[in-house]
Amino acid sequence: MPKMISVQEAAALVQDGMTVAIGGFLGCGNAHHVIDALVEKGVKDLTIIANDSPATGYGLAKLIDNHQVKRLIASHVGLNPNVATQMNEGTLEVWLIPQGSLAEMIRAGGGGLGGVITPTGLGTLVEESPLVDSKITIDGREYLVMKPVRADVALICGYKVDPAGNVWYKGTSRNYNTVVATCADVVICEADNMVEIGDIEPENVMTQGIFVDYIVDGGKL
Repeated sequence: MPKMISVQEAAALVQDGMTVAIGGFLGCGNAHHVIDALVEKGVKDLTIIANDSPATGYGLAKLIDNHQVKRLIASHVGLNPNVATQMNEGTLEVWLIPQGSLAEMIRAGGGGLGGVITPTGLGTLVEESPLVDSKITIDGREYLVMKPVRADVALICGYKVDPAGNVWYKGTSRNYNTVVATCADVVICEADNMVEIGDIEPENVMTQGIFVDYIVDGGKL
């Protein structure tokens, strides 16, 4: 069973220099209360793995706005001008990876796989990414071998979460939450609503409790 902790205790689990994977899409599905606690704590030099950087002042963008991130591994950053500013200043390193490739690289990290083979990104700047291991040819077709990615901590957020850690996500907030829940040494789940065991039908469980280490009851904050 995962342990129920306060938002401050959750923030204490994230230390300077850690790699943090954050679920959600454009801030929808981010663990907002935990992120706010990390901003307040002032943890720094983070590597963030996420689909994107949301607009300034929302979700995980607050960590970037506050200069707490040294590296961002993502697919889209255009909504946050602070990303471009910090890139140009040399204070933020950005590794852009195609969205589908990144999702599969996270999944590979969680599943213990050696990488992802894909033609996506061939002939583009993606080839120069540190996350590209090599190029190979299979049956006459060229592919990139993308490295798996893992994190020290994953932050996910579910609309319904039971005490066993089973999670149901509402709408597009599911985006990236399910994959990042598999790829980290420690998984912290922020719950919009805590429900009883059995209130989430087994077939509707989207992240199984075995992946979740800690729960923060966001509905009481």
